[in-house]
Amino acid sequence: MLQQRGGTQGGECMSFFTTFVLYSTIMNLIFDIGNTSTKVAIYDGRKKVISLRTKIFSCEKIEKVLGKYELDKAIVSSVRNTPDFIIDLATHGIPHVHLLSYKSKLPFKSEYETPETLGPDRIAAVAGAYLSFPGKKILIIDAGSAITYDFLSGKTYKGGNISPGLSMRFRALHKFTGRLPLASTTHKYTSPGKNTIEAITAGVINGLIYEINEYIRTFLKKHVNLKVILTGGDSGYLKDKLNYKVTYMPDIVIDGLNYILEYNAK
Repeated sequence: MLQQRGGTQGGECMSFFTTFVLYSTIMNLIFDIGNTSTKVAIYDGRKKVISLRTKIFSCEKIEKVLGKYELDKAIVSSVRNTPDFIIDLATHGIPHVHLLSYKSKLPFKSEYETPETLGPDRIAAVAGAYLSFPGKKILIIDAGSAITYDFLSGKTYKGGNISPGLSMRFRALHKFTGRLPLASTTHKYTSPGKNTIEAITAGVINGLIYEINEYIRTFLKKHVNLKVILTGGDSGYLKDKLNYKVTYMPDIVIDGLNYILEYNAK
């Protein structure tokens, strides 16, 4: 969630960035607004200088973290409604601000039939994969609030699948049943479970691991020399539990956003 401190229309943030841009000609600002948190990063060319993730974002935090950097370009990617203060940032201060959408120019071709419904985080992840491994066949697994499986073949995005993420599966079992408790990855468990909490924990975690393993197995069977990338908020928890070798790239989305920003600024 993004918050403003006092005032209206994000005035304090607008003032900060308007002053800031008087000295800026160099670096890129990246905003990746997800369902549960916001990730902000600074890039110098293709090199990440700093990044942070937060659930509550304020103008004070922006000034504290970003105040020493010179900004020339920015990109905003949001899977929900873009907060007002981001709109202020887009219209005041930084010379070039790009709001990622299905109309953005992309460095790869897309065969997705409804591009207006394709999440910007998925677009960015594919761009990051293409940047890192140009010309390769790549399965990008993004384990966040939802888990997405996106396939890039050479320079063409072929589409992907979406299923519930870990937290969503735990919450669904709790919400849509009368008596099942809310479990999480913090609970220890054996499989088969010896009590209800263990049964839920083992069922959700093992179920997702089985799902990911089968996706990888199926894609590897069809595509020789497939590259598998794992990213997203739960990727650190899952990466050592899989049966297959994956490339762990927690920054692939912001890398992709920076790449798209540069691509659209040409």
